[in-house]
Amino acid sequence: MSALPNQSVIRNDSLEYFIKFPTPNFRNNREIGESDYVFVYNETNVPIVLLLGWAGCKDRYLMKYSKIYEDRGLITVRYTAPVENLFFKREAMKPIGDKIVKLIYDMNFDTHPLIFHVFSNGGAYLYQHIWLAFRQYSPTVQIRAVIFDSAPGDRHMVALYRAISAIYGKQKPFNFLVSWLITLFLTVLWFVQENFHKLGLLFGADNPAKAHPFENLKNQDCYAPQLFLYSKHDKLVPYTDVEYFAHYRQSRGVHVQLQCFENSDAEHVKLYASQPQRYVQSVCEFINDCFACNHDTSDFVSRAN
Repeated sequence: MSALPNQSVIRNDSLEYFIKFPTPNFRNNREIGESDYVFVYNETNVPIVLLLGWAGCKDRYLMKYSKIYEDRGLITVRYTAPVENLFFKREAMKPIGDKIVKLIYDMNFDTHPLIFHVFSNGGAYLYQHIWLAFRQYSPTVQIRAVIFDSAPGDRHMVALYRAISAIYGKQKPFNFLVSWLITLFLTVLWFVQENFHKLGLLFGADNPAKAHPFENLKNQDCYAPQLFLYSKHDKLVPYTDVEYFAHYRQSRGVHVQLQCFENSDAEHVKLYASQPQRYVQSVCEFINDCFACNHDTSDFVSRAN
């Protein structure tokens, strides 16, 4: 696969990352109006935006989101975890998180402000493991903002069935029955894994990654501001889950913002397509607020110590 200009494709232990650097004269090349938002940051230490795709996401889908940042001079890293690791081989998520953190170190990105833009539960689940790796290797990393698009959501059988159908439904001979069989299998599997985790804790096992990602993210010890972009027409992640999660994080001292897209075509991970101007404005205003505020960077780093 050939890389686009100023883009690097990095393959490391079968993991493929896409890194895009803005052109030096990006400000002159942008075709934007006077009302467009330009990020406020220190240009000697350019922020890094990590975009984590949803289950089954293709990189070409993430490119339109990374362009929001690249057009405004930020560096982007795009990655989507394999579907089988998100659903079936979830023990592989920890080494994936470790490798992404290693990538950040290898590129000397660990000294830059970091922004996470994660999509659906697939991106949120991966973000959880990247954060755990940061806690282990770099407890003072500068995570300045986290943006959740259509996430996170708790476990619901109907939502899981719809996700399975959306990912595998185009494959023949895939049908209604097979989708439900996989849904039932995963439900039982995750229930067993969660209870084994609880049992291990009773015997003193030290495993920071709980078997229930939603609960793990709720109690995450990262205090960077969080923006939630969500829809009341999302059939995979209910808006009530997102609002509950955001309010819970707020109760733990995290600054949160919620942007609810109520138009009927704002479906799961289709918010940008439904209202692109509002989406970009919400993201840019949030990021600018995070960089313009006078918070000490210690407010945004791990408190694992």
